[in-house]
Amino acid sequence: MNRTRDTADLGEFEFECGRSVPLEVAYETYGEYDGDNAVLVCHALTGSAHVTGPKRGDEGTDGQAAAWWSDVVSPGKAVDTREYYVICANVPGSCYGTSGPASVDPETGEPYGTDFPAVTVGDWTRAQARLLDHLGVGPLHAVIGGSVGGMNVLEWAKRYPERVDRVIPVATAARLDPQMLAIDAIARRAITTDPNWNGGDYYGEEQEPPENGLAVARQLGHVGYLSKESMDRKFGRRSAGRAAMADAFAPDDPAADFFPYREVESYLDYQAEKFVERFDANSYLYLTRAMDDYDLGEGYDSDADALAGFSGEALVISFTGDWHFTVEQAERLAAAFEAAGVDVANHVVESDHGHDAFLVEPEEVGPPVRDFLAAGVEGRAVSDADEREFAPVHASLFGD
Repeated sequence: MNRTRDTADLGEFEFECGRSVPLEVAYETYGEYDGDNAVLVCHALTGSAHVTGPKRGDEGTDGQAAAWWSDVVSPGKAVDTREYYVICANVPGSCYGTSGPASVDPETGEPYGTDFPAVTVGDWTRAQARLLDHLGVGPLHAVIGGSVGGMNVLEWAKRYPERVDRVIPVATAARLDPQMLAIDAIARRAITTDPNWNGGDYYGEEQEPPENGLAVARQLGHVGYLSKESMDRKFGRRSAGRAAMADAFAPDDPAADFFPYREVESYLDYQAEKFVERFDANSYLYLTRAMDDYDLGEGYDSDADALAGFSGEALVISFTGDWHFTVEQAERLAAAFEAAGVDVANHVVESDHGHDAFLVEPEEVGPPVRDFLAAGVEGRAVSDADEREFAPVHASLFGD
Protein backbone atom coordinates (compact mmCIF):
# COMPACT_ATOMS: atom_id res chain seq x y z
CA MET A 1 0.00 0.00 0.00
CA ASN A 2 1.44 3.34 -1.10
CA ARG A 3 1.31 5.63 1.93
CA THR A 4 2.38 9.24 2.47
CA ARG A 5 2.68 10.80 5.92
CA ASP A 6 3.42 14.51 6.02
CA THR A 7 2.53 17.89 7.48
CA ALA A 8 1.26 20.67 5.22
CA ASP A 9 1.96 24.32 5.95
CA LEU A 10 -1.33 25.97 4.95
CA GLY A 11 -0.29 29.50 5.86
CA GLU A 12 -2.41 31.95 7.81
CA PHE A 13 -5.82 30.47 8.62
CA GLU A 14 -8.77 32.48 9.91
CA PHE A 15 -10.96 30.51 12.29
CA GLU A 16 -14.69 31.08 12.54
CA CYS A 17 -14.11 32.85 15.85
CA GLY A 18 -12.37 35.60 13.84
CA ARG A 19 -8.77 34.94 14.91
CA SER A 20 -5.98 33.86 12.60
CA VAL A 21 -2.84 31.79 13.19
CA PRO A 22 -0.42 29.92 10.92
CA LEU A 23 -1.89 26.46 10.38
CA GLU A 24 -0.03 23.21 9.90
CA VAL A 25 -2.07 20.06 9.21
CA ALA A 26 -0.78 16.53 9.71
CA TYR A 27 -2.17 14.12 7.13
CA GLU A 28 -1.73 10.71 5.61
CA THR A 29 -2.66 9.45 2.15
CA TYR A 30 -2.98 5.91 0.87
CA GLY A 31 -3.18 4.55 -2.66
CA GLU A 32 -2.85 6.30 -6.00
CA TYR A 33 -4.86 9.33 -7.12
CA ASP A 34 -6.42 9.07 -10.59
CA GLY A 35 -8.52 12.24 -10.54
CA ASP A 36 -11.89 10.87 -9.42
CA ASN A 37 -11.19 8.21 -6.78
CA ALA A 38 -10.44 10.34 -3.70
CA VAL A 39 -12.07 9.39 -0.38
CA LEU A 40 -11.67 11.65 2.65
CA VAL A 41 -11.87 9.90 6.03
CA CYS A 42 -12.75 12.05 9.07
CA HIS A 43 -11.51 10.82 12.44
CA ALA A 44 -13.40 10.80 15.72
CA LEU A 45 -12.79 12.98 18.77
CA THR A 46 -9.31 11.82 19.88
CA GLY A 47 -8.29 10.09 16.67
CA SER A 48 -5.49 10.98 14.31
CA ALA A 49 -4.60 11.00 10.64
CA HIS A 50 -3.24 7.47 11.08
CA VAL A 51 -6.39 5.69 9.92
CA THR A 52 -4.70 2.53 8.64
CA GLY A 53 -1.42 0.69 8.66
CA PRO A 54 0.50 -1.35 11.22
CA LYS A 55 -1.47 -1.55 14.42
CA ARG A 56 1.46 -1.72 16.80
CA GLY A 57 5.01 -0.40 16.86
CA ASP A 58 4.37 2.14 14.10
CA GLU A 59 6.58 5.14 14.76
CA GLY A 60 6.03 8.75 13.82
CA THR A 61 2.31 9.02 14.54
CA ASP A 62 2.60 11.76 17.14
CA GLY A 63 1.77 9.51 20.06
CA GLN A 64 -1.01 7.42 18.56
CA ALA A 65 0.73 4.26 17.40
CA ALA A 66 -2.38 2.20 16.67
CA ALA A 67 -4.12 2.72 13.35
CA TRP A 68 -7.77 3.20 14.23
CA TRP A 69 -9.71 1.81 11.24
CA SER A 70 -7.44 -0.67 9.43
CA ASP A 71 -10.24 -3.23 9.26
CA VAL A 72 -12.31 -0.85 7.14
CA VAL A 73 -9.63 1.14 5.26
CA SER A 74 -6.92 -1.11 3.77
CA PRO A 75 -6.13 -3.12 0.65
CA GLY A 76 -9.01 -5.51 0.09
CA LYS A 77 -11.21 -3.91 2.77
CA ALA A 78 -14.35 -1.81 2.37
CA VAL A 79 -12.44 1.37 1.51
CA ASP A 80 -9.95 -0.44 -0.67
CA THR A 81 -6.72 1.53 -0.96
CA ARG A 82 -5.90 -0.35 -4.18
CA GLU A 83 -8.95 1.30 -5.74
CA TYR A 84 -9.39 4.57 -3.80
CA TYR A 85 -7.02 7.37 -2.93
CA VAL A 86 -7.66 7.86 0.78
CA ILE A 87 -6.83 11.04 2.69
CA CYS A 88 -7.12 11.48 6.44
CA ALA A 89 -6.16 14.75 8.12
CA ASN A 90 -5.76 15.48 11.82
CA VAL A 91 -8.11 18.31 12.80
CA PRO A 92 -7.07 21.76 14.08
CA GLY A 93 -7.06 21.85 17.88
CA SER A 94 -5.77 18.30 18.22
CA CYS A 95 -2.35 17.24 19.48
CA TYR A 96 -1.40 14.70 16.81
CA GLY A 97 0.62 16.91 14.51
CA THR A 98 -1.90 19.57 13.47
CA SER A 99 -1.73 23.03 15.08
CA GLY A 100 -3.46 23.16 18.45
CA PRO A 101 -3.08 24.41 22.01
CA ALA A 102 0.15 22.47 22.59
CA SER A 103 1.75 23.94 19.44
CA VAL A 104 4.30 26.73 19.72
CA ASP A 105 3.04 30.22 18.96
CA PRO A 106 5.66 31.67 16.55
CA GLU A 107 5.08 35.14 17.99
CA THR A 108 5.94 34.17 21.57
CA GLY A 109 8.02 31.02 21.22
CA GLU A 110 5.77 29.38 23.84
CA PRO A 111 2.89 26.92 23.53
CA TYR A 112 -0.42 28.60 22.75
CA GLY A 113 -2.33 26.94 25.58
CA THR A 114 -5.78 28.46 25.79
CA ASP A 115 -4.64 31.39 23.64
CA PHE A 116 -5.14 29.11 20.63
CA PRO A 117 -8.26 30.20 18.70
CA ALA A 118 -11.53 28.46 19.45
CA VAL A 119 -12.18 25.76 16.85
CA THR A 120 -15.38 24.47 15.26
CA VAL A 121 -16.34 21.52 13.07
CA GLY A 122 -16.68 24.10 10.32
CA ASP A 123 -13.02 25.02 10.84
CA TRP A 124 -12.04 21.36 10.53
CA THR A 125 -13.90 21.12 7.23
CA ARG A 126 -12.43 24.33 5.84
CA ALA A 127 -8.93 23.20 6.82
CA GLN A 128 -9.48 19.87 5.06
CA ALA A 129 -10.67 21.67 1.94
CA ARG A 130 -7.57 23.84 1.96
CA LEU A 131 -5.41 20.75 2.41
CA LEU A 132 -7.05 19.08 -0.59
CA ASP A 133 -6.36 22.22 -2.65
CA HIS A 134 -2.75 22.05 -1.45
CA LEU A 135 -2.52 18.42 -2.56
CA GLY A 136 -4.20 19.09 -5.91
CA VAL A 137 -7.15 16.82 -5.13
CA GLY A 138 -10.33 17.68 -6.98
CA PRO A 139 -13.91 16.58 -6.28
CA LEU A 140 -14.18 13.77 -3.77
CA HIS A 141 -15.78 10.46 -4.57
CA ALA A 142 -16.82 10.24 -0.92
CA VAL A 143 -16.38 11.55 2.60
CA ILE A 144 -16.79 9.09 5.49
CA GLY A 145 -16.44 9.42 9.25
CA GLY A 146 -17.85 8.25 12.55
CA SER A 147 -18.99 10.02 15.72
CA VAL A 148 -17.92 13.67 15.60
CA GLY A 149 -16.13 12.67 12.40
CA GLY A 150 -19.64 12.03 11.08
CA MET A 151 -20.54 15.62 11.92
CA ASN A 152 -17.48 16.59 9.90
CA VAL A 153 -18.97 14.56 7.02
CA LEU A 154 -22.29 16.41 7.33
CA GLU A 155 -20.47 19.73 7.22
CA TRP A 156 -18.91 18.70 3.91
CA ALA A 157 -22.36 18.07 2.44
CA LYS A 158 -23.56 21.41 3.79
CA ARG A 159 -20.54 23.63 3.11
CA TYR A 160 -18.98 22.10 -0.02
CA PRO A 161 -21.81 20.19 -1.73
CA GLU A 162 -20.22 20.59 -5.14
CA ARG A 163 -16.99 18.96 -3.99
CA VAL A 164 -18.29 15.56 -2.90
CA ASP A 165 -20.43 12.90 -4.62
CA ARG A 166 -21.23 10.58 -1.69
CA VAL A 167 -21.29 11.04 2.07
CA ILE A 168 -21.31 8.36 4.77
CA PRO A 169 -22.02 9.72 8.27
CA VAL A 170 -21.60 6.84 10.74
CA ALA A 171 -22.84 6.72 14.35
CA THR A 172 -23.54 10.45 14.43
CA ALA A 173 -26.29 13.05 14.46
CA ALA A 174 -27.09 16.58 13.38
CA ARG A 175 -26.32 17.76 16.93
CA LEU A 176 -25.67 16.43 20.43
CA ASP A 177 -28.61 15.91 22.75
CA PRO A 178 -28.72 17.55 26.22
CA GLN A 179 -27.61 14.38 28.02
CA MET A 180 -24.38 14.15 26.06
CA LEU A 181 -23.84 17.91 26.39
CA ALA A 182 -24.09 17.44 30.14
CA ILE A 183 -21.56 14.59 30.20
CA ASP A 184 -19.10 16.63 28.13
CA ALA A 185 -19.57 19.62 30.43
CA ILE A 186 -18.71 17.50 33.48
CA ALA A 187 -15.67 16.10 31.68
CA ARG A 188 -14.37 19.58 30.93
CA ARG A 189 -15.05 20.67 34.49
CA ALA A 190 -12.90 17.78 35.70
CA ILE A 191 -10.00 19.19 33.68
CA THR A 192 -10.43 22.86 34.51
CA THR A 193 -10.79 22.20 38.26
CA ASP A 194 -7.60 20.15 38.37
CA PRO A 195 -5.09 22.44 40.16
CA ASN A 196 -2.45 21.55 37.57
CA TRP A 197 -4.52 22.91 34.72
CA ASN A 198 -3.44 26.42 35.71
CA GLY A 199 -5.71 28.17 33.22
CA GLY A 200 -4.29 26.01 30.43
CA ASP A 201 -0.69 27.06 31.07
CA TYR A 202 0.99 23.82 32.16
CA TYR A 203 3.58 23.16 29.44
CA GLY A 204 6.71 24.26 31.31
CA GLU A 205 9.41 21.74 32.19
CA GLU A 206 8.78 22.15 35.90
CA GLN A 207 5.00 21.99 35.62
CA GLU A 208 2.75 18.96 35.84
CA PRO A 209 -0.12 18.54 33.36
CA PRO A 210 -3.67 18.09 34.72
CA GLU A 211 -3.55 14.30 34.46
CA ASN A 212 -6.15 13.59 37.12
CA GLY A 213 -8.72 15.84 35.49
CA LEU A 214 -8.02 14.46 32.02
CA ALA A 215 -8.25 10.93 33.38
CA VAL A 216 -11.73 11.54 34.79
CA ALA A 217 -12.80 13.20 31.54
CA ARG A 218 -11.69 10.16 29.57
CA GLN A 219 -13.45 7.80 31.96
CA LEU A 220 -16.70 9.69 31.46
CA GLY A 221 -16.18 9.42 27.74
CA HIS A 222 -15.68 5.67 27.89
CA VAL A 223 -18.91 5.18 29.81
CA GLY A 224 -20.66 6.97 26.94
CA TYR A 225 -18.98 4.75 24.34
CA LEU A 226 -20.25 1.48 25.85
CA SER A 227 -23.75 0.08 26.26
CA LYS A 228 -25.36 -1.48 29.32
CA GLU A 229 -25.25 -4.86 27.60
CA SER A 230 -21.59 -4.64 26.63
CA MET A 231 -20.58 -3.46 30.13
CA ASP A 232 -22.51 -6.29 31.74
CA ARG A 233 -20.87 -8.80 29.40
CA LYS A 234 -17.36 -7.42 29.87
CA PHE A 235 -17.41 -6.70 33.60
CA GLY A 236 -20.60 -7.57 35.40
CA ARG A 237 -20.19 -6.74 39.08
CA ARG A 238 -17.02 -8.80 39.40
CA SER A 239 -14.22 -7.74 41.70
CA ALA A 240 -10.78 -7.17 40.21
CA GLY A 241 -9.12 -7.85 43.57
CA ARG A 242 -7.29 -5.47 45.86
CA ALA A 243 -3.95 -6.21 44.17
CA ALA A 244 -5.27 -4.76 40.90
CA MET A 245 -5.83 -1.42 42.57
CA ALA A 246 -2.11 -0.99 43.19
CA ASP A 247 -1.68 -0.01 39.54
CA ALA A 248 -4.91 1.94 39.30
CA PHE A 249 -5.08 5.51 38.07
CA ALA A 250 -7.00 6.56 41.17
CA PRO A 251 -6.30 8.47 44.38
CA ASP A 252 -5.76 6.67 47.66
CA ASP A 253 -9.05 6.06 49.41
CA PRO A 254 -8.52 4.21 52.71
CA ALA A 255 -12.23 4.41 53.53
CA ALA A 256 -12.94 2.20 50.51
CA ASP A 257 -10.79 -0.69 51.69
CA PHE A 258 -13.80 -2.64 52.93
CA PHE A 259 -15.46 -2.57 49.50
CA PRO A 260 -14.50 -4.42 46.30
CA TYR A 261 -12.45 -2.79 43.58
CA ARG A 262 -14.47 -3.90 40.60
CA GLU A 263 -13.37 -4.92 37.11
CA VAL A 264 -15.26 -2.01 35.57
CA GLU A 265 -13.26 0.39 37.77
CA SER A 266 -10.02 -1.33 36.82
CA TYR A 267 -10.89 -1.01 33.11
CA LEU A 268 -11.67 2.70 33.40
CA ASP A 269 -8.49 3.34 35.37
CA TYR A 270 -6.44 1.50 32.75
CA GLN A 271 -8.00 3.48 29.92
CA ALA A 272 -7.38 6.72 31.80
CA GLU A 273 -3.74 5.86 32.43
CA LYS A 274 -3.09 5.13 28.77
CA PHE A 275 -4.97 8.18 27.56
CA VAL A 276 -3.14 10.75 29.69
CA GLU A 277 0.13 9.44 28.27
CA ARG A 278 -0.87 10.32 24.71
CA PHE A 279 -3.34 13.22 24.75
CA ASP A 280 -3.32 16.88 25.71
CA ALA A 281 -5.88 18.19 28.20
CA ASN A 282 -6.36 21.51 26.41
CA SER A 283 -6.97 19.67 23.13
CA TYR A 284 -9.66 17.62 24.87
CA LEU A 285 -11.34 20.85 25.96
CA TYR A 286 -11.15 22.32 22.47
CA LEU A 287 -12.38 19.26 20.59
CA THR A 288 -15.30 18.49 22.90
CA ARG A 289 -16.44 22.11 22.66
CA ALA A 290 -16.33 21.87 18.86
CA MET A 291 -18.47 18.73 18.99
CA ASP A 292 -20.92 20.23 21.47
CA ASP A 293 -21.28 23.41 19.42
CA TYR A 294 -22.07 21.65 16.16
CA ASP A 295 -25.59 22.10 14.82
CA LEU A 296 -26.23 21.10 11.22
CA GLY A 297 -29.22 23.39 10.87
CA GLU A 298 -27.71 26.50 12.46
CA GLY A 299 -28.32 29.49 10.23
CA TYR A 300 -30.93 27.59 8.19
CA ASP A 301 -34.64 26.97 8.56
CA SER A 302 -34.07 23.25 9.09
CA ASP A 303 -31.56 20.43 8.71
CA ALA A 304 -33.08 19.68 5.31
CA ASP A 305 -32.58 23.29 4.27
CA ALA A 306 -28.92 23.05 5.32
CA LEU A 307 -28.50 20.02 3.04
CA ALA A 308 -30.48 21.42 0.12
CA GLY A 309 -27.39 22.23 -1.95
CA PHE A 310 -26.11 18.66 -1.87
CA SER A 311 -26.99 16.71 -5.01
CA GLY A 312 -25.05 13.52 -4.32
CA GLU A 313 -26.01 10.41 -2.35
CA ALA A 314 -25.88 9.60 1.36
CA LEU A 315 -25.60 6.49 3.49
CA VAL A 316 -26.49 6.95 7.17
CA ILE A 317 -25.30 4.14 9.47
CA SER A 318 -26.38 3.73 13.10
CA PHE A 319 -26.22 1.05 15.80
CA THR A 320 -29.04 -0.10 18.05
CA GLY A 321 -26.91 -0.18 21.21
CA ASP A 322 -25.51 3.33 20.73
CA TRP A 323 -26.93 5.81 23.23
CA HIS A 324 -24.31 8.45 22.43
CA PHE A 325 -25.77 8.93 18.94
CA THR A 326 -29.00 6.98 18.76
CA VAL A 327 -30.82 5.19 15.95
CA GLU A 328 -33.63 7.73 16.33
CA GLN A 329 -31.21 10.61 15.75
CA ALA A 330 -29.87 8.83 12.67
CA GLU A 331 -33.41 8.35 11.37
CA ARG A 332 -34.07 12.06 11.72
CA LEU A 333 -30.84 12.78 9.89
CA ALA A 334 -31.75 10.41 7.07
CA ALA A 335 -35.20 12.02 6.90
CA ALA A 336 -33.53 15.44 6.53
CA PHE A 337 -31.51 14.15 3.56
CA GLU A 338 -34.72 12.75 2.07
CA ALA A 339 -36.55 16.04 2.58
CA ALA A 340 -33.67 17.82 0.85
CA GLY A 341 -34.16 15.64 -2.22
CA VAL A 342 -31.03 13.56 -1.62
CA ASP A 343 -30.93 9.86 -2.53
CA VAL A 344 -30.27 8.33 0.88
CA ALA A 345 -30.09 4.90 2.48
CA ASN A 346 -30.64 4.39 6.20
CA HIS A 347 -28.69 1.36 7.46
CA VAL A 348 -29.31 0.23 11.05
CA VAL A 349 -26.96 -2.35 12.57
CA GLU A 350 -28.23 -4.60 15.34
CA SER A 351 -25.50 -4.31 17.95
CA ASP A 352 -25.03 -4.25 21.71
CA HIS A 353 -21.54 -2.76 21.60
CA GLY A 354 -22.64 0.84 22.13
CA HIS A 355 -21.05 3.81 20.39
CA ASP A 356 -17.77 1.92 19.93
CA ALA A 357 -19.53 -0.41 17.49
CA PHE A 358 -18.40 1.56 14.45
CA LEU A 359 -14.80 0.81 15.46
CA VAL A 360 -15.10 -2.71 16.87
CA GLU A 361 -17.55 -4.26 14.40
CA PRO A 362 -15.89 -3.77 11.00
CA GLU A 363 -17.71 -6.83 9.69
CA GLU A 364 -20.96 -4.86 10.05
CA VAL A 365 -19.63 -1.51 8.82
CA GLY A 366 -17.60 -2.80 5.90
CA PRO A 367 -20.23 -4.39 3.60
CA PRO A 368 -22.62 -1.41 3.36
CA VAL A 369 -19.73 1.03 3.02
CA ARG A 370 -18.07 -1.03 0.31
CA ASP A 371 -21.22 -1.38 -1.74
CA PHE A 372 -22.32 2.22 -1.31
CA LEU A 373 -18.93 3.45 -2.51
CA ALA A 374 -19.25 1.21 -5.55
CA ALA A 375 -22.90 1.69 -6.47
CA GLY A 376 -24.53 4.31 -4.27
CA VAL A 377 -27.93 3.60 -2.73
CA GLU A 378 -28.56 0.90 -5.33
CA GLY A 379 -25.70 -1.16 -3.89
CA ARG A 380 -26.17 -4.44 -2.07
CA ALA A 381 -24.49 -5.18 1.25
CA VAL A 382 -23.26 -8.73 1.64
CA SER A 383 -22.22 -10.27 4.96
CA ASP A 384 -21.39 -13.81 6.01
CA ALA A 385 -24.91 -14.21 7.34
CA ASP A 386 -27.12 -12.81 4.64
CA GLU A 387 -27.61 -10.59 1.63
CA ARG A 388 -29.69 -7.49 2.09
CA GLU A 389 -30.57 -4.41 0.07
CA PHE A 390 -30.23 -0.98 1.58
CA ALA A 391 -33.55 0.39 2.72
CA PRO A 392 -34.16 3.70 0.96
CA VAL A 393 -35.40 6.25 3.45
CA HIS A 394 -38.74 6.78 1.74
CA ALA A 395 -39.48 3.09 2.25
CA SER A 396 -37.93 2.45 5.62
CA LEU A 397 -39.11 5.59 7.38
CA PHE A 398 -42.27 6.70 5.66
CA GLY A 399 -43.78 3.40 4.51
CA ASP A 400 -44.73 4.54 1.01
